[in-house]
Amino acid sequence: MKKAVLCLSTLLLLTGCSDNEVGDVSLGLFTLKDIKLDQMVDPIVTGVTCHVASVEANLSLSDPSDSSIACRQTGEITPEMIAQIDKSKSGEVILKKSKSIFFKNMKVRRILDPENQTLMYLSYSTKETTGSFKHSLSTVPLWGTKAYVTPPPAPSN
Repeated sequence: MKKAVLCLSTLLLLTGCSDNEVGDVSLGLFTLKDIKLDQMVDPIVTGVTCHVASVEANLSLSDPSDSSIACRQTGEITPEMIAQIDKSKSGEVILKKSKSIFFKNMKVRRILDPENQTLMYLSYSTKETTGSFKHSLSTVPLWGTKAYVTPPPAPSN
């Protein structure tokens, strides 16, 4: 029993540690919840940095599902980078963070909107909470980057 409590305590302490944490805001003296702010550079499109805010409940077995995301161009985006990404409608998961010991995760997924030449970053929870799946969206247009493709001129009538 002591080993189980020690393992659980260690696990809870380690889940609060993050090399990518750039901010930590307490939600008050009488609550054990904090808003954690993490930064993430897209692993393929390295000219994009996302900041994700999520609530962490210290000493709890499950964090709230709410999160928000904001992504911006912070460096060069090249055609070679865009050529490497998954271009399916569901895109690809580029970040997965555990939010519970009960299999709840927060994921960030990158999806390309080819028609508008925009990268979309979707942050979402993998467990339903009060009837909905919590999610947040941020977009990064390719306009002004080397990856932008000038559309052909519209046909004249």
